[in-house]
Parts: sequence; C-alpha cells; structure tokens
Amino acid sequence: MRVVVALGGNALQRRGEPMTVENQRASVRVACEALAPVALEHELVISHGNGPQVGLLSLQASAYDATSNYPFDVLGAQTEGMIGYLIEQELGNLIPFDKPIATIVTMTEVAADDPAMANPTKFVGPVYDQAQASRLAADHGWTVKADGDGWRRVVPSPLPLRIFEIGSIRLLLEAGTVVICAGGGGIPTMYLPESGISSPNDRNPRTLVGVEAVIDKDRSSAVLAQELHADLLVIATDADAVYLDWATPTQRAVVRASPDAVEAFTFPAGSMGPKVEAAAAFARSAPGKVAVIGALSDLAEILAGAAGTRICTEYSELILR
Repeated sequence: MRVVVALGGNALQRRGEPMTVENQRASVRVACEALAPVALEHELVISHGNGPQVGLLSLQASAYDATSNYPFDVLGAQTEGMIGYLIEQELGNLIPFDKPIATIVTMTEVAADDPAMANPTKFVGPVYDQAQASRLAADHGWTVKADGDGWRRVVPSPLPLRIFEIGSIRLLLEAGTVVICAGGGGIPTMYLPESGISSPNDRNPRTLVGVEAVIDKDRSSAVLAQELHADLLVIATDADAVYLDWATPTQRAVVRASPDAVEAFTFPAGSMGPKVEAAAAFARSAPGKVAVIGALSDLAEILAGAAGTRICTEYSELILR
C-alpha cells in the first residue's frame, strides 16, 4: 500500500518547549517510532510542518541587518533540509541499514492571483505575548494575530496547485525508498504572470520565482497523495479524531464520514479546518481513496482501520462516538 503521512507540528516541536535542536530531535525520534513499522511494510511518503522552524530562522536573520533577512521561500528550503535530515537519521536508526531514505527539497506551485496573498492567515514562528508581538510587528513590518492564549506572526497561505518534483518522488518510491518531501507544504513558487504560457515543448518556458508565503502542509499533502495515486493519506495531529462541538459537554468524535457529510460542519480555520478540507479533497480524488485524521501515536491502529476519523466517498452515513 502506498501511504502518505503528514506530520503535524507537534511531531517536531511541542507547544511551549524551547526550540532547541535537542528538543526537536527528541520529538522526531518519537514520531519515527510510529513511522518505522509503516516504512517496513508499505511504500511510505512523509511530509511535515515547518511553521515554528521557518519563523525562528526568519527572526534570527532579521536580527542582524536588512541584507540577512532571507525570504520565506529560501527559509522553507532550509527547513526542508534540516527537518528532513533529522527524520532521515532518527528513522534510519530504527529500520534496516539497507532500507533507503531520501529527502527531496520540494517546490509547490501557487497562483499569483490567489486571494490569500491579500489576507495573511498562516501562523509561523514562536508564540509571544501581545506586547512582544506588537513590538515585533512594528519593528519588522509583520502581521500578527492571536493564536490561543498567545500571539504569532501570520503570512499568506495560498492554495497548492501541483508538486514540481513529483516525477522524482515516484522514481524513488518505485526503488523502495522512504521519501520525505513537501516539508512545510513545499517551497511556495509561482510563474510570473508576464512571462507567458509554457508547454513541455517550449524553448522559452515561463519564469518560476519564490513567493513570500507558507503553504498549508495538509493541503499540499493532499495534492501530493493525489498526484502519487496513494492508497491512504494520514493527517497526523495531536487529536485522536475530528470532534464535533470540541471542548464542550456535547463533544463527539467522528469515526467515519463521506467528504460531503464532514464538510457540512464548520471547523476552526487555524487548526482542524484545513485538515478536514485536505482529507475531503483526497477522498474525492478517486473512488475508494481513504483519508484519516488522527493521532500519530495511533498510526498502527489507523492503518488497521481501528482509529482516527476516516473519510471516504464510499461511506454513506456519518458515524459518531
């Protein structure tokens, strides 16, 4: 079975912990303990978030001078390599030496006219109190918004259109490689509108450039899974399922649902909303495709069909518990 697992931010950095390499490595090690059995039994593709990491690198760079302030596409490439390295090493310590693992620095296409460009919503970087966030916004020209009890920087989050390295990823999978790719949703890139229309036979293709944005990693993972014709998309988070009426006395877990049934409910735009949309999009991509939202610690049970919220067009009713 071809499986795409999208690791949530908690798999790399636990909220409230100092963002040290040691803490990140410890979190990655725990994630890899769940991933290792999957890598041995199935074709495995791993994607991951990078919000805290890319935000910290941006803050570090801007602390020097204007020339050190790298754009988000470059920072995204840096974090893909850094996080991929940690996953490769920790997963490699748990599976046979001859099982190949590779990280692909991945570009994801977005549209220049995506409405998200004018409405930043994607949280990046550390959590601050309101006074700190306001001061940093004034110093660096950031947009900041409340995130739970704290405040964080936000940047545009355009929709992913396609994964540029999909051919290379397919070749690696066919060679038995565990592939780590589309980190942080992939490096946001777009074609300049004035550079014309291209086709595979063009001698003068359009000009591809980076974008100062962050792509939602769950939406990119759905595009990735669809383009790879994956059998299963697992969106791993710190919740064991999708819940209706979350954090209320009437909260109920969704056990399984059709895309239409689960999207009839409203979920928070900054957390579960994009996960549900991504899962529904993949489930609709072909008959029988299944997407599951659940806890990384339940990964074995998720693959066995016994945990998480399962979304598939073949489900005719909404099952709750």
